[in-house]
Amino acid sequence: MGRIARRVHQAGAYFVTTDTWQKHPLFINTVLANIVVEQIVSCRDRGFYKLHAFVLMPDHLHVLLTPGETTTVEKAMQMIKGGSAHRMAQESPQKFPVWHAGFHDRWMRDAGEYRGSKQYIEQNPVEAKLVERPEDYGYSSASGKYALDFSRFDEVRG
Repeated sequence: MGRIARRVHQAGAYFVTTDTWQKHPLFINTVLANIVVEQIVSCRDRGFYKLHAFVLMPDHLHVLLTPGETTTVEKAMQMIKGGSAHRMAQESPQKFPVWHAGFHDRWMRDAGEYRGSKQYIEQNPVEAKLVERPEDYGYSSASGKYALDFSRFDEVRG
């Protein structure tokens, strides 16, 4: 049975979640975690998307992004997942896949939904009891270590 093709491409920000293969906590390994974060930032720097927030947890990834003009959400995630898996295979060969096939995405309809998703991303390591404050988690945009892009929703007040 083939995959269902996505039929709608809407401009705007997306909240995207993907898991590691069989929810293995691969990213407790700092070398592997750094590869994924470097890939997220590199793809942003190359213009595949605007990056609004992210958090890499031990067994999953949340990203809030706006695809570039010539990039789809699917292409953005392929660049993150495929690129990081390729680099990990060179660094530390695995006997199993890195990522679960596919991902879940949600198009941000308004500023409230966008802010809620961004807050969810930032609070994820706190809720998982990995850190006490969002800025203390190094594999998150909340750490303040990574350049982020503004969204039209960042300018909306109210």
